[in-house]
Amino acid sequence: MDLPAEDHFRALVESHPRAMMLATDEPRIIYVNRMFESITGYREAEVIGEKPAVLSAGFHGPAFYRDMWASLAEDGRWEGVIWNRRKNGETYPQWLMIHRVGQPDQTFYAGMFMDIGALTSFEERLASMAYYDALTELPNRTLFLELLEMRVSRSRDHDDPFGLLFLDLDYFKDINDLFGHSVGDELLRQVSLCIQGVVRKDDVVARLSGDEFAAIVELAPGVPQEPQIRQLAIRLLNAFRAPFLAGGNEHFISVSVGGVLCPVDGASALDLLQKADKAMYLAKQEGRGRFCHYQAELLNDQDEGQRLMKALVTSLKTAPREFSVVYQPQFDLATGRVDGLEALIRWTHPEFGPVSPARFVAMAESRGMIHQLTEHLVRCILRDLWSLEKPPEPGLRFAINVSARQITDARLDGLLTPLFEQIRRLGWEPELEITETHLMNLSEEAFERLRSLRDEGVRIAIDDFGTGYSSLAYLHSLPVQTIKIDRHFVSCLEDTLPVEDRDRVISAILALADVFGLEAIAEGIETLQQKNALLALACKRGQGYFLARPQPWSSDLLTLNQQR
Repeated sequence: MDLPAEDHFRALVESHPRAMMLATDEPRIIYVNRMFESITGYREAEVIGEKPAVLSAGFHGPAFYRDMWASLAEDGRWEGVIWNRRKNGETYPQWLMIHRVGQPDQTFYAGMFMDIGALTSFEERLASMAYYDALTELPNRTLFLELLEMRVSRSRDHDDPFGLLFLDLDYFKDINDLFGHSVGDELLRQVSLCIQGVVRKDDVVARLSGDEFAAIVELAPGVPQEPQIRQLAIRLLNAFRAPFLAGGNEHFISVSVGGVLCPVDGASALDLLQKADKAMYLAKQEGRGRFCHYQAELLNDQDEGQRLMKALVTSLKTAPREFSVVYQPQFDLATGRVDGLEALIRWTHPEFGPVSPARFVAMAESRGMIHQLTEHLVRCILRDLWSLEKPPEPGLRFAINVSARQITDARLDGLLTPLFEQIRRLGWEPELEITETHLMNLSEEAFERLRSLRDEGVRIAIDDFGTGYSSLAYLHSLPVQTIKIDRHFVSCLEDTLPVEDRDRVISAILALADVFGLEAIAEGIETLQQKNALLALACKRGQGYFLARPQPWSSDLLTLNQQR
């Protein structure tokens, strides 16, 4: 027997996977379905005739509801995140949709919602795809902004301050470029768990896009707010010191964190998020892997950084004359004879003047323009080498620095082949330098390319050795012949420290090099005492301002004797 139309409708609504509620314009609840009872804990008889406010958690102020009713009056619908309270007192976030239903004699409001704090069924997960990140299962940017708006409203109406952290992974693009997106995705999942493991249970963590995350941070009342958010950020930074295992390899990755406080630093969700983003960018400018709290007076510095970034992109494309190369001589410490040169790129801009390589090289990497920068480096070197009028002294090392992400870039061969040919034509030996922390994250494909270069007679050097986390097993497998002792350890060779402390690290590095049959060269020699200490430790090669500063190309570089 066929059911009446009303029974058809009731059967459909009762079995609907979302909670449903019908209210009059008084407003009073006149109907709820079974999913409503399941989510809220209220039985139908307990809420019929009650105001919908019976569900309220008290987090939203009058302004929130004024905006809701204004939207219903103007558009006939409202949709967004709202925090409500179950019968047992537990608060939870709903994604609520309300539609105005006009009838000849009365207006009704139909509400449909789901508990976005505990999605369990397939239907709920399917419905939540627009609000959650599928990879990490964290709220996405859309949902996070809704939650942030709600938290700002609660802060304003109840004098309840909170913090906001904006996190961006450092050099994450290298992971995707070198190991592939599947490894990158696995790493992002681990990062999300790492962040959630540091923040408190009541804090809201979201993945905004790519390698960007954010967290709404609850603060303890009666305690200074800025130290609280700073201490949490430091715990996050420390958590990233441990390696992440992805794709069968250990990956060391840092995070830059920006932070703001509400209402001190901003009064709207968008304003707070933008300021936290700017603070994060400042943390990257200051060296990455650190925390920066938003300060209005730092905006000028950041604006300059953004203008500098735009200027770099323009110069790389249109102003080759702004780029040049200087050469850092490398010495046999015992004889004082030049036995190598390291080519270093420089950029002089009409407005900004000489720009530190520490700034513009990192900018070129972050904007994916490191290949264009290497093009200028090679162009300048070839111009200088072709200017030689007489055969130089043979046997010198000629080193250039390349980014780890370039190793598997097919375009790199087109740049290096003519350069290496010219270097060998002069009777010199080409050498590639790669920073230790970057070398540790290379893929097997990149290692194979380095092995091929080594077999072709190109020396491979680890730059800034001692600043990373190379294990003995890892070092043994690397296709390298040279390690460059980081300047930080060389600077410790001073009389102000006990002899055993001065020498300990460099002695260990030199012993390690000897075990693995590697050559060692000390960077950053700036005093006679450091040079003599290195000689006493049997370090044979070195470079630094005390020996010779980086300088433009000149044939005198080849016969320069270290006189000090």
